[in-house]
Amino acid sequence: MSIFYGLSAFPITPTDSHGVVDTEGVMHLTGYLSANGVDSIGLLGSTGTYAYLSRTERCRAVRAAVKAIGGKTPLIVGVGTLRTDDAQNLARDAAAEGADGLLMAPVSYTPLTQEEAYQHYAAVAAATPLPLCIYNNPSTTHFSFGRTLLERLADIPNIAAIKMPAPAAGTVTQELAELRNSPTGKLSIGYSGDWIAAEALLAGCDGWFSVLGGFLPRLAKALVRAARAGDVASVNHYQKTLLPLWQLFKEFGSLRVAYAATRFLGLANAQPPLPILPLSPQNQQRVIEALQACMDDCS
Repeated sequence: MSIFYGLSAFPITPTDSHGVVDTEGVMHLTGYLSANGVDSIGLLGSTGTYAYLSRTERCRAVRAAVKAIGGKTPLIVGVGTLRTDDAQNLARDAAAEGADGLLMAPVSYTPLTQEEAYQHYAAVAAATPLPLCIYNNPSTTHFSFGRTLLERLADIPNIAAIKMPAPAAGTVTQELAELRNSPTGKLSIGYSGDWIAAEALLAGCDGWFSVLGGFLPRLAKALVRAARAGDVASVNHYQKTLLPLWQLFKEFGSLRVAYAATRFLGLANAQPPLPILPLSPQNQQRVIEALQACMDDCS
């Protein structure tokens, strides 16, 4: 079975405000997620602030996670960066440290063309034998994958999956069916954007790339189990309970909420790297109240 299946938990990367990785914090957090049965861990995703960390710090984070997990849970490592040669080096670093898979967004300053993105992915996919997941994240990267580009990428050896956002138009169910019935359908197709997880899981997506799973893994796992069992009533109950948290994700960005939640739950004592600032005390309290409601209702 593909490593890009089921619940992939995307935690923060514990650092100080200067982007220096707290390796003990990484080990504690990834060990906790592994012990709670997530299907994979997405280290150095957007919630893991990969774009703010140096190559050295990324290596330290991967090394710590591999040590903590001990091969018990697949580790997917984000390798997105501006230049192709740097992304290749990050991919090699991750492979050398013991990662099981790679995740890459098309990071850019000058907007990429479809052909430039294709060549970028082809070069990075060829840098290691590890399976690579395409990270489609237009709200952050401002790059949109055309359907023709996705179909071309699906033919590249080692590209094994795609991480999709909420559709710009239509429903997840409709989009997923279209992707399945195209050449892109040979890839494992998962979704991020936690507020659409219920719809995506019930529609039969392969994986949920989850910010929630990075700090409330048991609750996220319960939602996945209910969806896989076709238990629509339970899925709808979880979705209703999680709605206040989803609203905070949309209001502040899931990264900032994840930092507040992880800190409140005692999973890591970390600050986001500057220039990102923590939520205000008032808004951190809103996160705490939403978390407590979730945990009380779903316990």
